[in-house]
Amino acid sequence: MRASRLISLVLLLQSRETMTAAELARELEVSERTVYRDVLALSAAGVPVYADRGRAGGYRLLGGYRTRLTGLTRDEAEALFLAGLPGPAGDMGLTDALAAAELKVLAALPPALRDAPARAGQRFHLDVPGWFREAGPPPWLSELAGAVWRDRVVELRYRRGDREVDRTVRPYGLVLKSGVWYLVGRVGAEARTYRVDRVTGVEVSTEGFDRDEGFDLARYWREQAGAFLRTMLRDQVTVRLGPTGLRQLRHLVDAPFVYEEAVAAAAGPDGQGRLVLRLPVESVQVAYHQLLTLGPEVEVLDPPELRELMAGAAERMGRLYADPGPADPGPPDQR
Repeated sequence: MRASRLISLVLLLQSRETMTAAELARELEVSERTVYRDVLALSAAGVPVYADRGRAGGYRLLGGYRTRLTGLTRDEAEALFLAGLPGPAGDMGLTDALAAAELKVLAALPPALRDAPARAGQRFHLDVPGWFREAGPPPWLSELAGAVWRDRVVELRYRRGDREVDRTVRPYGLVLKSGVWYLVGRVGAEARTYRVDRVTGVEVSTEGFDRDEGFDLARYWREQAGAFLRTMLRDQVTVRLGPTGLRQLRHLVDAPFVYEEAVAAAAGPDGQGRLVLRLPVESVQVAYHQLLTLGPEVEVLDPPELRELMAGAAERMGRLYADPGPADPGPPDQR
């Protein structure tokens, strides 16, 4: 355990140049006193760790010291190559860069771990596009990816409905969601999202922009995705479900928060273990088709039009299964 921590300490100093004892203690999840002991142990082993005094001081490695020791375990090496699955990188025009990086990492691995990329590739394959979608990347994806990497302003032509619009965008990032690429950028002070397959033209400017370092792409996407789903759920229905229906409902709703918030807001179960839930839905018709899959495990209480639709479906189904149906004529005459 200590050997692994010492390796981590050296690698941290290699990557960040200077770190205080407090910063190292937070990263390594140990006390500052343990950091002091580890630094002494590294110095005794010949690693040139130097302590700068003063307010801007800290520990650093002398003379650009670098170690070729990675300390990677087999699981870590395989996870590293798994993270480099080629689909999305290839879409962005980074196939050659990814292959070169993997080759360099492979060369640095000890012989016992050099089968890591083959093991990962034999066991996992990422097929990003959804069914019935074109497998190729959108036409302007690689240009947008280049602008994102270099922080270059882009002039974007974008198809909106039956017309095209022009926007000057500072591209902050790209998001791949369910096989669809999205560009996140700023237009003026406002953050906006564009589907890359609706981009009809891109001109990358020589003008750069200063990135807002406080912008968190992952957090922005989570917030926007949640807000988008909520705007779609414009209607509301009230249903009563038993334990079986409640379990099935969890897998039926489009967003987890719909189920979780409805259950949290519900009163306790009745004497038969049933709960009354108020569910946000996209429309009465969409709710009808979704709730119909629960069959007798759900009772619609409101709105009346949805209750009538469910009752009508139940009546038709009852007649269908109550009638004996046509007699079986048997196999055709083989004479």
